[in-house]
Amino acid sequence: MKTSHRARGTALAVVATAALTSCGSSSGPAADGTVTLSFLVDNSQATVDTAKALTDAFMQANPKIKIETETRPGGSEGDNIVKTRLSTGEMSDVLWYNSGSLLQALNPAQSLVDLTGDPVLANVQKDFLPVVSQSGKAYGVPAGTAMGGGILYNRKVYEKLGLEVPKTWDAFMANNEKIKAAGITPVISTFKDTWTSQLFVLGDFYNVQAAAPTFAQDYTAGKAKFATTPAALAGFQHLADVHAKGYLNEGFGSAIADQGLKMLVEGKGAHYPMLSAMLPPMVASTPQAATDVGFFGVPGTDPAKNGATIWEPAGLYIPKSTKNLEAAKKFLAFVASPAAAEAVNKVVQPAGPYRIQGAKLPDDAIQVAKDLQAYVDEGRTAPALEFLSPVKGPSLEQITVAVGSGLTPPAEGAAQYDKDVEKQAKQLGLAGW
Repeated sequence: MKTSHRARGTALAVVATAALTSCGSSSGPAADGTVTLSFLVDNSQATVDTAKALTDAFMQANPKIKIETETRPGGSEGDNIVKTRLSTGEMSDVLWYNSGSLLQALNPAQSLVDLTGDPVLANVQKDFLPVVSQSGKAYGVPAGTAMGGGILYNRKVYEKLGLEVPKTWDAFMANNEKIKAAGITPVISTFKDTWTSQLFVLGDFYNVQAAAPTFAQDYTAGKAKFATTPAALAGFQHLADVHAKGYLNEGFGSAIADQGLKMLVEGKGAHYPMLSAMLPPMVASTPQAATDVGFFGVPGTDPAKNGATIWEPAGLYIPKSTKNLEAAKKFLAFVASPAAAEAVNKVVQPAGPYRIQGAKLPDDAIQVAKDLQAYVDEGRTAPALEFLSPVKGPSLEQITVAVGSGLTPPAEGAAQYDKDVEKQAKQLGLAGW
C-alpha cells in the first residue's frame, strides 16, 4: 500500500524531533572491548519510540555495547539516503527499513548480511521470513508489530443492535442495512485523505489469495490483472456497493482520517475501512478507542475461508559494511526475542501482533490488536500484496476515490489500475510486461 510504511508517518501525523545525523561507516571494537553500534531508523514517532525502548533495554543487558541511533526522513527521500549509503559503504551497523517489495530494491544479496540458518532468527515466526527474504535467503528480523488492513468497527454499536462480526460480504451488507435503519452511518469514508480510499481494495488481498493462490506471482509476471481476476476485481466492487446503497457519511469527499476515527470512536459511524495502526495514537485523548473499537478482515464470499490481510512490520538488517558483525547480530537476536517485546510494550501501544515466537501482547492491549492476534494464532492471515510483489501503481488512491464516489464503474477502475501499474513494472524491468 502506498501508505503502509511511508504514510504510516503521514497517517499517524507524527514527526520525530530528532535531526538527521550521519555516523558514517562503523569502526571496530575499542581497545577496552567496548563496541559502539550505529543504528539508522526513520523519523516517525512510533519508530523512534520503539527504537529507544529496544536500545535502552539491550544496552542495560549488554553494558559493553553502546548503540547510537540516528534518524532519516521517511518516503522517497529516506529511501534515497538508504540506497546511497549502502552503495558507498557508509551505512550504519544496523538498519531499520521496510520489509516486502521495497526491501527487494536494496538488492539485499549484495548489500546485506545473509542470516539464513543463523540463531538470530530462532524466534522469528516462519511465515514472516518471506517478506525479509530474496531468492530463499533471509536478511532481517521483525521490528515492531504487524498491523491489520481491514474494517475497524464500533463494538458498542454492534452490541446495541445485536450484530455479529460478518464472515461474508453479504452478511456485512446486511449489517449495514440494520445500522442505517438505526440512524447510524454504516461505513465511514474520508476521501479528502485520498490514501484512505484504498483499504477495500488492498485490505481484500486475503480473499484474493484464497481464491487465486498464485495471483501475486502471476501479477508480478504480467499474467494476472485486477480487471480480469474476479476475486481481485471484488475490492473495487466493494467501494461501489457501499456508495450505491447510501451507506457513506455525509461529506465523505471532504472528510479527513482524524474525523473518520472520531466518528467511529463516538459511535456516529459503525465501520471504517482502515489500518489498525491508526488507533494507538488516539488512546491518550479518547481512552474508549482501546476497548470500543474492534477489527475484522474485509469479508469475502466463503465463510469457511474468512481471514484478514496484514501489513508486516519493518525489518532490522545488518549491512555488509559493518565492522561490528557479532555485536550487531547480538542486537538483532535481542530484538527478535520476547524480552524485546516486553520492553517495547512498556513504551509503545502495539497496533497488532508481534511476529516473534513467545512475544505476547500486554494485558491492556487495545482490542484491535487482540482481534488481529486471533487471526494470526488461527493462521487466517495473508500479507498485503505489496509484500509479495514489487508492482504498485502510483494512482490507485485517485482511482479508488473515483470508484468509491460513484464516478467510475468498478470494472473500469480496475482496468485503469492495471494500466497504471504497467509503467512501473516496465521501469523495474520485470519480465512479461
